[in-house]
Amino acid sequence: MKLTIYGSGCAKCNQLTANAEQAANALGVSYELEKITDMNGIIDAGVMRTPALALDDEILVEGKVASADELKALMA
Repeated sequence: MKLTIYGSGCAKCNQLTANAEQAANALGVSYELEKITDMNGIIDAGVMRTPALALDDEILVEGKVASADELKALMA
């Protein structure tokens, strides 16, 4: 599974990253984590509000920091 975090690297982006890693680990799945901080890359992905999380290039969360439990439900 590929997890992509879109954002500037702010505290909210870092928290979303930590929550996504926690959710993936709780599900026992292996994952590759990529962080996109370049504004053009974020726009090209169709993300309008950061932080955002994509799973295998499908945007799951945009404009908020979802909890690990919320992300686990979305990833399952």
